[in-house]
Amino acid sequence: MLDEKQEKYLEKTANRVRKEIIKMLVEAGSGHSAGPLGMADIFTAFYFHILNHNPKKPNWPDRDRLVLSNGHIVPVRYAAMALAGYFPIAELKTLRKINSRLQGHPHRTTLPGLETTSGPLGSGLSQAAGIALAARLNKERHRIYCLMSDGEQDEGNTWEAAMFIGKSKLNNLTALIDRNNIQIDGYTEDVMPLNPLREKYESFDWHVLEIDGHNFEQIIDAVNEAKAIFSQPTLIIAHTIPGKGVDFMEQKYEWHGKPPNKEEAKRALDELRTLGGKIMSEHE
Repeated sequence: MLDEKQEKYLEKTANRVRKEIIKMLVEAGSGHSAGPLGMADIFTAFYFHILNHNPKKPNWPDRDRLVLSNGHIVPVRYAAMALAGYFPIAELKTLRKINSRLQGHPHRTTLPGLETTSGPLGSGLSQAAGIALAARLNKERHRIYCLMSDGEQDEGNTWEAAMFIGKSKLNNLTALIDRNNIQIDGYTEDVMPLNPLREKYESFDWHVLEIDGHNFEQIIDAVNEAKAIFSQPTLIIAHTIPGKGVDFMEQKYEWHGKPPNKEEAKRALDELRTLGGKIMSEHE
């Protein structure tokens, strides 16, 4: 259970992550807004509480592996990594620039700390399955986490991996779906209905949990429960608000694949700096 000090630290860090996302996107002039903002709490929980990792030794053999399948939300990962100490925060401004290590989709050989190259939706769970199976064969104790979008559940490759992982009982793998109900063409249930999502994974012999993806205690407790399940892989369905923290972006699929302009970025940063009317006392 988180104490009050830990929770406030995570809340403050997630707010900083969101501000860095806005700054990165407006500087780049391209990129995705809704997904990264919606996943800021989850990435903060992972990089600042859950993961067994060492930013100064990103290739440490015993580290946990975090696979980001929906690579288009990578600005949130870059922001969390920079704040955790993987690289200078100033480098965030190079997002999507020529010769930048921070490409629009994660590129494994470019930036230490990335486990996979991603972009084609639906591939991440298969990649995570291979990593988890290799860890089991090598008798390694680190854990593998795969973060996915709900929209990519439209992809057949995802379900091939889900069947394989369930059949193989890869209990060292925990997957998490960002259930924000949007994709680039509209709302998921209009484009290609996903429900009953929980029951689908359970039918492939997964242990499934559902949480509020903005509640740090629920995020952390779900991961801890997954660690205690020895007979199955675990899926966490995290219900999130796309564009979380920026009122004019929240729950609007139109913000899936576009950045804010300068005026919109200023409005967003002003809102984030006064989170719920409470001035955040941190350096910009």
